[in-house]
Amino acid sequence: MRRFLPLLLVWVLGTGAVLASLARSPWWWTVAVPLLAAACLGGRDLLQRRHPVLRNHPLVGRLRYRPERAAVRPGPAGAREPSGDGVGVRAVPVRVAHGPDDEYLVSSLRPVEASEEPPSVRVGGPGCTRPYDMALLNVSAMSFGALSARAVLALSRGAELGRFAQDTGEGGLSEHHLRGGGDLVWEIGTGYFGCRDADGGFDAREFADKAALPEVRCVSLKLSQGASPGTGGVLPGVKVSAEIARERKVPAGETVVSPAGHREFATPRELVLFVARLRELAGGKPTGFKLCVGSRQEFLAVCRAMVAEGVAPDFVVVDGSEGGTGAAPAGLAGHLGMRLTEGLITVHNALTGVGLRGGVRIGASGGVATGADIVRRLAQGADYTNAARSMMRALGCVGALRCHTGGCPAGVATQDPLRTRALHVAEGARRVRLHQQETVRDAVRIMAAMGVRDPGGLGPAHLVRRSHTGPARSYAELYEWLAPGELLAGPPRSWEADWKAADPDGFR
Repeated sequence: MRRFLPLLLVWVLGTGAVLASLARSPWWWTVAVPLLAAACLGGRDLLQRRHPVLRNHPLVGRLRYRPERAAVRPGPAGAREPSGDGVGVRAVPVRVAHGPDDEYLVSSLRPVEASEEPPSVRVGGPGCTRPYDMALLNVSAMSFGALSARAVLALSRGAELGRFAQDTGEGGLSEHHLRGGGDLVWEIGTGYFGCRDADGGFDAREFADKAALPEVRCVSLKLSQGASPGTGGVLPGVKVSAEIARERKVPAGETVVSPAGHREFATPRELVLFVARLRELAGGKPTGFKLCVGSRQEFLAVCRAMVAEGVAPDFVVVDGSEGGTGAAPAGLAGHLGMRLTEGLITVHNALTGVGLRGGVRIGASGGVATGADIVRRLAQGADYTNAARSMMRALGCVGALRCHTGGCPAGVATQDPLRTRALHVAEGARRVRLHQQETVRDAVRIMAAMGVRDPGGLGPAHLVRRSHTGPARSYAELYEWLAPGELLAGPPRSWEADWKAADPDGFR
């Protein structure tokens, strides 16, 4: 209730000033009118649905909302501020930091007409019997628990409205994910939440039952994430409500720390066989894994295991070390694992080098927020992208970096029922859909200006990096790009040591 004390105080003072003007002197109206106007403005903040921060913090939120939003959403010089709903400006649907200033996409003197229908990519390799058409931009992994029930539901409904996918995060497959009706990528983490037996291991029967739900379109095995690679996820006890405790089969009110690694496999060979088992249990739905790449040798070991066993995932999501939200541990974020550019190129080259790239789609996750970001990642080797932070900001997040405290002022990353009430589900879903739609539309326009009609036509020659010491060079020149099957036929010298050291029966 302390959040509403300023509004109550203004109402009391305004009422007192009105009484004083009637009983003592008309000069009191000079005080009463501004106070009553402020009180009315605060009442409007309390009743409106577009800005969760203002609903939670009437009047006071106006003092903090603009500065915070400007601080966390920098844009290029001269860019227009988004309209009141935070996503109204088509050129910058949700303003965040853009790509590096020393890179640019190659325009064409022969542009093409932009497609009216948003492109998609079919996910599903030889072992998949129920492929899925993935949008160019989807909701990245964010769990119920990390996010509020209303935030999860709004994202799901936004995905349903816009025909794109939502990754559930490792916290399990909640009713709020399912109620929204959107397409879901069910993420299985090291805690196996949602398919967890009494000992904390993997429950195959529960997994198969839930994977059969029509809303579940893909299954993703989380190996690591960019915000904290090599460590398990952490959900602070203040956010472990009774509902979340039931969902995850953990004690309420106690901090949940996921194991650092999986119990179901210990070697690259066991990993790829477990992915194949998950696909079988899921009835042939696309199944893959997500990781933040740390070692090229380790990923090559996984590729060797794919070749040896004759099985491969349907997709690999590459998370960059620059990814993560306000809940990411400050001591780890950005210091472990490859950044998205290096990770993407490594995974693309490795899969190409063993002849599996054609059947394995690559998703890119980490700092994706604009149409230009999407096009850059496609040129670097991705087939589609996922976004977390920009989707949160579309919901109303102001980047207060209080996700881990349960004190999110926008009601997005909290389990406090008084704070979550500020987030209006229908309005949040509309804004998420609009952000995704306009961002993809921008990407399509950019590709058309580059003379490319289909995302598959993009390549490393379409992205150029400027140099302060020499001429600008494209990614086709800056990086080595393997030919299909080149590693099997005989790796180039730059890959030889890692390829020889890669062991399908052991990491490192």
